[in-house]
Amino acid sequence: MSDLIKREELESALLEHVADVLIVLADVGAGDYSARVKNTLPEGHPLFTLTAGINEMISSLAAEQQKSASYRSQLEEKLAMIETQRAAIRELSTPIIEVWEGILCLPVVGVLDSTRSAEMTEALLTAIVEKKARCSIIDITGIQVMDTATADHFLRMAKSVKLLGSECMLTGVHPNIAQTIVHMGVDLSEVVTHRNLRNALTHYLRRSGVAS
Repeated sequence: MSDLIKREELESALLEHVADVLIVLADVGAGDYSARVKNTLPEGHPLFTLTAGINEMISSLAAEQQKSASYRSQLEEKLAMIETQRAAIRELSTPIIEVWEGILCLPVVGVLDSTRSAEMTEALLTAIVEKKARCSIIDITGIQVMDTATADHFLRMAKSVKLLGSECMLTGVHPNIAQTIVHMGVDLSEVVTHRNLRNALTHYLRRSGVAS
């Protein structure tokens, strides 16, 4: 009778132990690596070694999860830094200069693609509204080559500026660009052009009666 009671107690203990293992594994599966299986079995029992292995595995998973969280945090910091640098580069690549009260200048340097053109147009239009600019000068002295797409970008930019009630001028047209525009048959009649920024500024100020 006593052997039967002991057997039943042992089976009950084993069932509780297995249930405890399953609960801990479920917690680990849910992302909780703090749980451990209470190893109340004697060292010679087969489940004692299995339980110890499970706890060791959980500890290893917890350490790897902590490393992963650290790497993820470092990666997020690096990505945030890269985004900050990109924003700074965008601001440097589209500098809007107020050369006179109500007169803005956008110097364009380097290659102009559709993405950069959209950013420039947005920055210029925003500055026009904020500063209530009456005139916007787009200086392309830093551009040596222009294709049809680039010329179309400037046309769209000029039309957008005019829609806000600001006059748009194009300055610094390189001789090679002038020949290319004529050869491509691009119509820039809607855009006022001047040899350089100084000429455009002087012309506008004289016409406005600010300078004589």
